[in-house]
Amino acid sequence: MSLMKRISLIFRSKANRALDAAEDPRETLDYSYQRQIEMLSKVRRGVADVATSRKRVELQVAQLEQQSQKLHDQAQKALSMGREDLAREALTRKSGLTGQINDLKVQQAQLQGEEEKLTLAAQRLQAKVEAFRTKKETIKATYTAAEAQTRINEAFSGISEEMGDVGLAVQRAEDKTAQMQARAGAIDELISSGALDDASSLGGGDDIARELEAMSKDSDVETELAALKAGSAQPPGALEPGEGGPAALQEEQQKKEEGQA
Repeated sequence: MSLMKRISLIFRSKANRALDAAEDPRETLDYSYQRQIEMLSKVRRGVADVATSRKRVELQVAQLEQQSQKLHDQAQKALSMGREDLAREALTRKSGLTGQINDLKVQQAQLQGEEEKLTLAAQRLQAKVEAFRTKKETIKATYTAAEAQTRINEAFSGISEEMGDVGLAVQRAEDKTAQMQARAGAIDELISSGALDDASSLGGGDDIARELEAMSKDSDVETELAALKAGSAQPPGALEPGEGGPAALQEEQQKKEEGQA
């Protein structure tokens, strides 16, 4: 295949595709129906023209027949008056009219046959046009319904695609939320275990200092609790610790001995 043929083929295919995309079958059907109506009108005008011609020939035949009858009457009158020459002239003219009348009758018969043919053709064409009109309306209704169904399906398809995108977005949001929750839980565990410093306790020292401080606080609490327990265990009137003990009695006895000396 030559280069020019390939270019021509490509151009025709492109043009055909563009025409298919731009063509509306309903408009094409309406245009075809309009063309058939125009052809039917032309056929009907043809029938009317032929009928008019036939009628004109009939009128001419009638006029010629009237003239022929008049010449016949004149020939009879001329004979009755002894004017054979006038009678012969009248009959001669009548003979000429008879030839014209016969020719017109032949033409009339031809026009009559042509009129009948055209009338039958017009009737057949009218029947075809009516059948095409019915088929056209059926095709148009079917095409319109199919077009509406296609648009509905396309709308549903668009909604389905959009809902699919929304579902994916929701899934991504749920995954991200779960990831953030897992990360927050892991950070809480690291802070609780001391593996990660808590930013809210800045200036509180490291983890060892915090643990020693907690142990010291626990020791102070235990010491204070033991003191409270010991104080509540002494009987009423008992000496406080350090009062009336063995050391105090020994010191008092020593003072008495120094006084006696």
